Amino acid sequence: MSTVGRETRPTSDLTKSARAKHKEYLFPATIQYYQEPIVVTDAKGLRVRDADGNEYLDFFGGILTVSVGHGNEKVSAAIKAQVDRLSHISTLYPTLPVVELAERLARIAPGDLRQMYFTASGTEADETAVMMAELFTGRSEVIALRHGYSGRSTLAQSLTAHSTWRALPSKVAGVKHAPTPYCYRCPMHLTYPSCGIACANDIEDIIRTTTTGRVSAFLAEPIQGVGGFITPPPEYFEAAVAIIRKYGGVFICDEVQTGFGRTGTTMWGIEHWGVQPEIMTMAKGVANGLPLGVTICTPEIAASLKALTISTFGGNPISCAAANATVQFIEEEGLPANAEAMGALLRAGLEELKRRFPKNIGDVRGMGLMQAVELVVDETAKDRTPAKEMTNKVFEGARQRGLLIGKGGLDGNCFRIAPSLTVNASEVSEALSILRESFESAGAS
Repeated sequence: MSTVGRETRPTSDLTKSARAKHKEYLFPATIQYYQEPIVVTDAKGLRVRDADGNEYLDFFGGILTVSVGHGNEKVSAAIKAQVDRLSHISTLYPTLPVVELAERLARIAPGDLRQMYFTASGTEADETAVMMAELFTGRSEVIALRHGYSGRSTLAQSLTAHSTWRALPSKVAGVKHAPTPYCYRCPMHLTYPSCGIACANDIEDIIRTTTTGRVSAFLAEPIQGVGGFITPPPEYFEAAVAIIRKYGGVFICDEVQTGFGRTGTTMWGIEHWGVQPEIMTMAKGVANGLPLGVTICTPEIAASLKALTISTFGGNPISCAAANATVQFIEEEGLPANAEAMGALLRAGLEELKRRFPKNIGDVRGMGLMQAVELVVDETAKDRTPAKEMTNKVFEGARQRGLLIGKGGLDGNCFRIAPSLTVNASEVSEALSILRESFESAGAS
């Protein structure tokens, strides 16, 4: 499908007003995409429309959150029915949606993960996970990964190793950051597989030299989201987690972006690496856009919390109703398998773009419907300088042609491409066509 000649409608007074009010009343640091931010007003499936009447193919899904498509009828019906019954009561009282969701998640979770705590965001889920690891082990030092992202709270920013997203210096002394398994830009200047997974083995040296030697946990995303969909090699997690357990720690797997079939075939990203975590966190795609975070762990770890605890908005009945409908839809429609099939089509198309533009497309990586393209000034150069200007040109060009994608990476030179799990072959083909035209228009080679 050619998109050449697509007309962009004139900017309406409504759009101008929304942009002006956003600038006046919201924090200036609140990031907005595009030189002229679009004001999205409605959406259905993988299509969104702005206040000017322009339509876009959404291949970022609200940061990997709209897992089963905008306006999914089954999810919307569950939300509407729950609103009429009960919208809020807090965690002081059990509700049917929350216990149904807990039972459902315990059934599909890996290993012995069975008991959980509900919050309103991934940030809170990660905070809860670290707290539980520390209570269970009686230790307070945590190993996280460079390029990782854990949220926007004080602890989450300390866990995050991505300067762009850290407003303050680390406030948590017990957090140590290990080299990330970034094979394209190996932090140890080695080449996979001859490296022998040196980045994983270095965790032991970090523990022995920068901690007390008694760690509580290793927190990692199976595929780093904000980091630019950095995807570890097959042996990485087995080696890294073995070291953590050797020193008495547990593995916290952050499935906020990789969970619920996103990586294809399996329900959870970590299943591709064959390692079972003691604690797992999730959010984003669990409720197709409604705020919900979950920390799930083994019964032994759950029993470590002795103090009283509540979460005013955790396990909100409406969010839980949405999550029950979302997860049920993912299972009944076989969406992990669709993510694998459509992800293969998407990956093949992105690899073809790499062959077409070998100088500027340095790396294509990811799994399922979680694919990234990293742009460089010159792939043949030793330093592989990030192509920020080219990235922005292609990014703006794709939007002008009707495609929404995400960005990531330490230098903002990685495209994050992650459509809803319901995407079909025609939509994948359309997105690839737009990307090709956008690269050509930007002068990529």
